Amino acid sequence: MRIALLSDIHGNLLALEAVVADIERRGADRIVNLGDILSGPLQPLETARYLMAQPWPTIAGNHERQLLAITDEKPGGASDQYARAQLGASELDWLRTLPKSLQLSDEVFLCHGTPRSDIEYFLDTQDGARLRTAASDEVAERLGDERSTVVCCGHTHVPRLLRSARGQWLVNPGSVGLQAWDDDHPVFHVAETGSPDARYAIIEQRPEGWSCELISVPYDHEAAARLASAHGREDWARWLRTGWA
Repeated sequence: MRIALLSDIHGNLLALEAVVADIERRGADRIVNLGDILSGPLQPLETARYLMAQPWPTIAGNHERQLLAITDEKPGGASDQYARAQLGASELDWLRTLPKSLQLSDEVFLCHGTPRSDIEYFLDTQDGARLRTAASDEVAERLGDERSTVVCCGHTHVPRLLRSARGQWLVNPGSVGLQAWDDDHPVFHVAETGSPDARYAIIEQRPEGWSCELISVPYDHEAAARLASAHGREDWARWLRTGWA
């Protein structure tokens, strides 16, 4: 069994199409989507329609929750606002159907942040203005009682493979669509991968156990950056071009 893990597409259809082409070349039995699908100044509507036509198991990330919660009184962030304004009733209805987590099989569990929260960092920890690899005790506390052999997450956009104290694979495939970002909460910090390439992972069940591979795929990131600039987001344009915040 080979499973391709996609996460944090953020409306970047160019990157998604490049990743899918790479998966088709390498081969996979299943593709799964770990959330944060549309939010951002790129192609949220086109990305939603592409994904709605796929049979992939998909979970919601924090940005799906935030996008759906937008009201006149609580307009949300700029990236969520842009995506929400582009979507129609059928796309919003599809987002509402997505689960927060999913037990894909007896051995594979899918979440966006951690098993208990869509917004908590799992395999990374904020340390001042940057993220660092989480310590073993931090990982154990966030993992809680989840005992699946492979636990898959996203959210930070940082590709990461760790083993839990119980020997479980903990996998963050990184982001398909956005290779750097910053946030003001709880204090200002950044995440960076240092390259503009799209990221995903393949996990494979073999007779001797599961193996995991993190994969980087080139795509026309300059076209994505130009699109972000055209929509007034020079921060996104820089992140898309460089992978640095």
